[in-house]
Amino acid sequence: MGYGVKVEVWGDYALFTRPEMKVERVSYDVMTPSAARGLIEAVFWHPGLKRWIDKIHVLAPIRFTNVRRNEVKAKVLGSNVKAAIGGGDAPLYISTVQNIQQRASLVLRDVRYVIEAHFKMTDRAAPGDNEGKFKDTIRRRLEHGQCYHQPYFGTREFPARFRPWEGEAIPAIDETRDLGYMLYDMDYSVLGEIVPLFFRASLERGVLDLTDCEVRR
Repeated sequence: MGYGVKVEVWGDYALFTRPEMKVERVSYDVMTPSAARGLIEAVFWHPGLKRWIDKIHVLAPIRFTNVRRNEVKAKVLGSNVKAAIGGGDAPLYISTVQNIQQRASLVLRDVRYVIEAHFKMTDRAAPGDNEGKFKDTIRRRLEHGQCYHQPYFGTREFPARFRPWEGEAIPAIDETRDLGYMLYDMDYSVLGEIVPLFFRASLERGVLDLTDCEVRR
């Protein structure tokens, strides 16, 4: 048996990057399920719980804007890390002077969602854990604005604010559209391999329903 939670999240900007765009970043029209899961896990994560996103309600009109963001074009090499562990003097930093570059991004603005999710206990829960305990803990952390790290909308420079949804009816926008294939989540079940999972997304009167979607590799 699982139990549910409704979380209202909002912010000034969001960037849920489409993986097919190689250089310039372009956001999906709506928050992805993996971004919603990550946001909830920022509030409360426990190995004894498994989380599923059921629905994402879009409360604000879908609007885009163009921004320019500074990024770096390099990363710390794994060989340098191994050398440093062995006592070498390989550099473990990235010089922004040498590697900085400016890229355009198409991002969402003035976003607001209500995330519906449910949780189930796993075999990694401690003997003293129970669903009521977890439910109370999640509720308390949402009400007090507590989180393990700052939740964000896709990228860390776009922070998300959150609170429990108190109402009954959720006033989603009255908009229906086909969103095409969207990233659902990443599969880490195979050791040493990360497999992206996709699904055919559709917004129905402002609601992205994930309760019966077909996930594909």
